Amino acid sequence: MSSTQQATKNTITLKGSSEIVAEFFHYGINSVLYQRGIYPPETFTRKQQYGLTLLVSTDDKLKNYLSNVLTQLKDWLNELIVQRVVLVVSSIDTGEVLERWQFNIECDKTAKTENKPRQKSAEDINKGIKAVIRQITATVTFLPLLETACTFNLLFYTDKDQDIPEEWEESGPSLIPNSQEVKLRSFTTSIHKVEAAVCYKNDD
Repeated sequence: MSSTQQATKNTITLKGSSEIVAEFFHYGINSVLYQRGIYPPETFTRKQQYGLTLLVSTDDKLKNYLSNVLTQLKDWLNELIVQRVVLVVSSIDTGEVLERWQFNIECDKTAKTENKPRQKSAEDINKGIKAVIRQITATVTFLPLLETACTFNLLFYTDKDQDIPEEWEESGPSLIPNSQEVKLRSFTTSIHKVEAAVCYKNDD
């Protein structure tokens, strides 16, 4: 389902916002995995979204994993209890964390009690998402080359005292000592605001 179907021309609901943000993470995570070479380039296919040509994985195991975690993320977005999503890139051989893609999420809790859609155009939302995705694509120009085979993990931070799904487990923050951070653009639906940044290992 495209973003333009989830919001009418100038209004948006909590459910629509949750779907748009979850959809952004689908394309954003796939973009990072492609750009950073976590999966072979031949396992990605081109797809048109946000006025861009994006790369999406065709690996069945990865597709199922992302589908499951993003379904859970959508629920948390709809409940306004998710604070942050972090994509951690680490060396398969040593387990060392090399990159940390952090997406802070601000949830406007007042949306829970509103009974009418907010004024926010789908065009503005898509413009913001497009800018973030473009920056993710451009990061290859300054991020250090990943010289070892890498894997990734997704961390989700929610409000305290939330039940963790049975198949999930608690994890540490996977921080990088002496890291360099680059802040990326942000976008907002007026209900959820997403601010992106990437931290990477600084060998200098």
